Amino acid sequence: MKIAAVDVVVTCPGRNFVTLRITTEDGITGLGDATLNGRELAVEAYLREHVVPLLVGRDASAIEDTWQYLYRGAYWRRGPVTMAAIAAVDTALWDIKARAAGMPLYQLLGGACRVGALAYGHASGRDLPELFDSIRAHLELGFRAIRVQTGIPGLDTVYGVAASAAGGGDRYDYEPARPTALPVEESWDTRAYLRHVPSVFEAVRSEFGPSLPLLHDGHHRMTPIEAARLGKALEPYDLFWLEDATPGEDQAALRLIRQHTTTPLAIGEVFNSIHDYTTLLSERLIDYVRSAVTHTGGVTALKKVLDFAAVYGVKSGMHGPTDISPVGMAAALHLDLAVHNFGIQEYMRHSAETLAVFRTSYTFADGLLHPSDAPGLGVELDVDAADHFPYRAAYLPVNRLADGTLHDW
Repeated sequence: MKIAAVDVVVTCPGRNFVTLRITTEDGITGLGDATLNGRELAVEAYLREHVVPLLVGRDASAIEDTWQYLYRGAYWRRGPVTMAAIAAVDTALWDIKARAAGMPLYQLLGGACRVGALAYGHASGRDLPELFDSIRAHLELGFRAIRVQTGIPGLDTVYGVAASAAGGGDRYDYEPARPTALPVEESWDTRAYLRHVPSVFEAVRSEFGPSLPLLHDGHHRMTPIEAARLGKALEPYDLFWLEDATPGEDQAALRLIRQHTTTPLAIGEVFNSIHDYTTLLSERLIDYVRSAVTHTGGVTALKKVLDFAAVYGVKSGMHGPTDISPVGMAAALHLDLAVHNFGIQEYMRHSAETLAVFRTSYTFADGLLHPSDAPGLGVELDVDAADHFPYRAAYLPVNRLADGTLHDW
């Protein structure tokens, strides 16, 4: 089963996506997500100029060998651009293999360990009334776990708070990457954040009770001791997890946080290799792996990360915002069903325009996601529809403190 053609499709149905499409000599087509939010064209160029010429004529069924060929053969390893490109190839080849077998991908990965994947939705609000409305909207949609993000008094904009007022239901498609000539500059105040957030969770627990799983994303904005303080302050409110409390590059920082709080910790959405996790997993410094198939070398690589995590009792919590395309989301869902140490799946619903380009078959009901039993990933790319949405340059914001110092966004 030789590879006959490889195409890179860049489209912007409201936001930019990079999709790799591999076709075999017998006409089977597989899809892979290569989207890197705010740096999409870097991955497109890496694929088009350096990877596509290596693929035509290769055996499409040799997935592991192809992964090693692209990873070890390039000499310059890892990094988000390289690993997103490898992920797209790997995912597309798994899609082809499962289509050829006439099976959904999760069957080739060992079969289903569960009937569906528990998903959490993104609730947010500039103040408590808006936040409560957003939580109620997500509960009405069927979500049984909720990420809570809140406005901070004195700050005009805060990561994770939707542009729409309530931030719930079909109106929630928060996109921080904006089509501007230069990145938008936002302001940040960690002390104000640390003062405000515990009171928000106290109010949410009072309103919605003790049993609703609540999550929160710190988005790498705290120092280790600040993160430890927040984790300890949130302990009375029984969080499902505190995510990305501190920049992930310094793995030793998690030791300090772990020493001071029993709030479960999740990290990894900006990681792209198992080497980013070795200390965190072997020392049990985290509770959930937050990587995406799209940014971590594909199905092959992320399954190895999760199998390694399982040895240490660490669960999955895969990254799933709307800058992961429906192709990447479907790949995550197949892994969600197949791995034993599944924890939870992030899920933001894509826009109608996106779903016109990517025809999906996965479903969401009663708080659970299922990738469907369609052969392969269960996603089809409408190339004609994609052509109607040309690429638009967009940047993620940058963050500054009140004195002008550039801070983590």
